[in-house]
Amino acid sequence: MMQDHSQDNQLPDDQRIVITGVGVASPNGDNLNEFRAALLEGKSGVEPFETRYIKQPVLAGVCHFDEFKYQKRKERRRGTRAGSVSIYCANEAVIDSGIDWENYRKDRVGVYLGITEHGNVETENEIYEISQFDYDTKVWSHHHNPRTVANNPAGEVTLNMKITGPHLTVGAACAAGNAGFIQGLQMLRLKEVDLAIAGGVSESTHTFGIFASFASQGALAWHEDPAKACRPFDVNRNGIIVAEGGGICTLERLSDARERGAKVYGEIVGYAMNSDASDFVLPSSTRQSECIQLALNKAGLTSDDIDIVSSHATATEQGDIEESKALKSVFGDRPGVAINNTKSFIGHAMGAAGALERETGMTPPEIRQVIIDILERIAPDEDLSELDDSVAFREQMELDSMDFLDIVMELRKLYRVQIPESDYEHLGSMNSTVEYLTPLLKDA
Repeated sequence: MMQDHSQDNQLPDDQRIVITGVGVASPNGDNLNEFRAALLEGKSGVEPFETRYIKQPVLAGVCHFDEFKYQKRKERRRGTRAGSVSIYCANEAVIDSGIDWENYRKDRVGVYLGITEHGNVETENEIYEISQFDYDTKVWSHHHNPRTVANNPAGEVTLNMKITGPHLTVGAACAAGNAGFIQGLQMLRLKEVDLAIAGGVSESTHTFGIFASFASQGALAWHEDPAKACRPFDVNRNGIIVAEGGGICTLERLSDARERGAKVYGEIVGYAMNSDASDFVLPSSTRQSECIQLALNKAGLTSDDIDIVSSHATATEQGDIEESKALKSVFGDRPGVAINNTKSFIGHAMGAAGALERETGMTPPEIRQVIIDILERIAPDEDLSELDDSVAFREQMELDSMDFLDIVMELRKLYRVQIPESDYEHLGSMNSTVEYLTPLLKDA
């Protein structure tokens, strides 16, 4: 069994940051349990989708959560889709945390949400609207400015939940979900807040521009079977599936969590961010591997301590190759390390990608036996797709990332040992890595 590294952390409890609540809106689940169950069942959230001006068939990862569970219809009309996703996930996370929200000091709560882009949806909608009136700007909505300011998603959460502490929307492309966690962690360590509502969100499916841009690059995926459209590391991969969603967690200092007897999903033990400084979109395997190593160093871990890597792989031709080179440079001597990827089930949720991929490391313990039962019933080579020979890490991927058994194998490992997990993200010349340590099951 793997060594328990929780005792190696020399930080005092008031500097150790833990996850105590989780809120999820994904294309294949409206909460953590649904999301995890869907991954275990191999249930895809990718479906046919219609968007303005795009002539070719389009697929997308679309969420179906109840927008009005925590919002009134008037509030939703005035706000944005990103704000609605944020409000839903933030409320779900706080409820899941068990915090006495009614009596909690709202001035000691901070909201830190990562996002890839914001304002595109509202601007596109308004331009389309005035085009129906000969471009008369008199019909332009007076809500446009508050909807499109960069802080809008986090700001909508503060309005909805009456939070008077600081809030930030962090723009960090596809690394944004991790950036939200990092910002929350730093503010907790600085004692600026006592509770951080942190993570990432995406409303990307509601802007035709992102579909048109990927299509013009030849990077928009398509398959007759939507569930097979996104195929990271597969020789037949043909691009990205755009998705929306959100993954938001409550972060607390370990000392505070222990004092109130909170459940703890895991601890953030290391993190890093860097920039490629080489190209707008083409990733650099060198910078990626440096980012992963920086996070490992900060956590006091080595590659030998990592059993699961949650990859960013978007199923683009060159992107997957570059990422596999980076992973091999760090984990190349670790034949047992597992490579996880959720995009084959939900698509690329942009600003929410890293946050949602983080949630794949937090399966409830009670489903462990179900996982083992599934593994015992299914042959290990069943239903696999063909891996790309050009992917450098190929020999260490026993199962293809689009096969649900890959997820199952990793979750089985997760609940047999205590696992540090590396969650890696990239886009727009920015990389981020967050290292997590999950609690060890006493009966494992």
